Amino acid sequence: MPTHVLRHWESMGLLDPERDGGGRRRYRGADVVRVATIRRNRDAGMSLEQIRVLLDSDAPGRHQVLQDHLDELDRRMEQMRLSRAMTEHAMGCRAHDVATCPRFRQWVADLTADA
Repeated sequence: MPTHVLRHWESMGLLDPERDGGGRRRYRGADVVRVATIRRNRDAGMSLEQIRVLLDSDAPGRHQVLQDHLDELDRRMEQMRLSRAMTEHAMGCRAHDVATCPRFRQWVADLTADA
């Protein structure tokens, strides 16, 4: 991890590593797990503020923030599922322009209903 990222997370209160006699940060096992937790959740689209709530069991509204994130993950996963199905269909479609394929259009019908 770039040190500037770790320092930024520290400035936000997400990390609090021990310091040695020279003031250098010393990341222990629990710190490494915390960094991994932050990274995994950032990769999943969580904001640093949401991650702060995730890591703070006493944060006000914690369960609502986490539920909102779960709802957003479900929405994004459904969009990815549809995109995958569209891509799989396009790979095997005989239409030169998949946008003209009636079967392909079913994947975007909900977005074109008012057009």
